[in-house]
Amino acid sequence: MSWSASQYTRFEDERNRPIQDLLARIPTTQVGTAVDIGCGPGNSTELLRLRFPKAVITGMDGSADMIEAARKRLPDVQFDIADIATWRHPGPFDVILANAVLQWVPDHASLLPALLDRLAAGGSLAVQMPDNLDEPAHRLMRELAEDSAWSARMTGALSARVPRHGAEWYYRTLRDAGATVDLWRTTYFHPLAGGAAAVVEWFKGSGLRPFLEPLDETERADFLARYQAALAQAHPTLPDGTVLLPFPRLFFVATR
Repeated sequence: MSWSASQYTRFEDERNRPIQDLLARIPTTQVGTAVDIGCGPGNSTELLRLRFPKAVITGMDGSADMIEAARKRLPDVQFDIADIATWRHPGPFDVILANAVLQWVPDHASLLPALLDRLAAGGSLAVQMPDNLDEPAHRLMRELAEDSAWSARMTGALSARVPRHGAEWYYRTLRDAGATVDLWRTTYFHPLAGGAAAVVEWFKGSGLRPFLEPLDETERADFLARYQAALAQAHPTLPDGTVLLPFPRLFFVATR
């Protein structure tokens, strides 16, 4: 699945807010090394550096486009192209940040203990994942994909995000791996100017990408038009021209 750094950063202020909330809850204070896995275009890495200005910080992402944007943004930070699922850096790190990325990575039962093993004593794994698959914006993607002339090509899109676990599962898995766990869920309400069209633009940088990738240009335009019409019913435009987009997210900070 390809990613567009320019599309993703169109709503950077809104996407940065949960990163700031997550970083604020990291209890680790003596941070010498930190890594941003799934760093995207570097906005989360920049906030990580602001939080821990004395740390040596690196970043990695599976998208070449994202890494190129991150290197331009922070030319003095080392960024590498790598897949989280096969990443083998031994660490140890004082902080591992995984912002809005682990929902794309399978087998959390093995992944999370492996990440904790790369922490130094007292280090923290800080994770934020969208928890919005039941929201209209995502439900409508799936409904359109299943009820369309292109449904046969949408099987990969429908399974792109890994199966979700509940908060209790994450708490138990991290505690069983020996971590102290701070876990919470927040729903953000983002006012977006431009009505349903703005919601489409938001998800073109994230959740819509697996659905659009199998389609040609004409099919994409048709899919997006139908999706926007359905969104307009689910999220009516307010009198001031904005639409209020609800966005639940699950957070945890696991400290070794």
